[in-house]
Amino acid sequence: MNKFILLIVSLVMVSCSQHSSEVERLQNRIDSLARKQADTYKPGLGEFMSGIQMHHAKLWFAGTEGNWPLADFELGEIRESIDDIKKYQSDRIEVKTIGMIDPPLAGIDNAVKQKDIAAFKASFILLTNTCNNCHQSNNFGFNVIKVPDALPVPNQVFAPSK
Repeated sequence: MNKFILLIVSLVMVSCSQHSSEVERLQNRIDSLARKQADTYKPGLGEFMSGIQMHHAKLWFAGTEGNWPLADFELGEIRESIDDIKKYQSDRIEVKTIGMIDPPLAGIDNAVKQKDIAAFKASFILLTNTCNNCHQSNNFGFNVIKVPDALPVPNQVFAPSK
């Protein structure tokens, strides 16, 4: 009977030591992944906003030229950037007001779907003013956006392809 108890105790001790080393191995792996994640590049709010500014300009030229597929694409890029801001910059106080951009984007979306240049222009001006209002309310009023008057990239055609 003593041998049986000794065998059980030995098995429990071996099992515990294996469990302990497994826990230690997993903790080391978690710590390693946490260090890697901390070193992962996360775009700043300015990088996202610069991208939105480019898409804003391209959206204007696509819409005013009646290139509705390109306008729809650029609108999607703006929305994607806004989603990324909400995801990657959620700790920024400015992100709390970013939802004010949704109604003007919906107006542009509707104008694009209807292929209505007049509604597009009106909605785009509202979008531009909303961007500036958001900048003002977040103490970035020095960053003024306007309706573009020059092509943002000289190597892209904004007119619909034939």
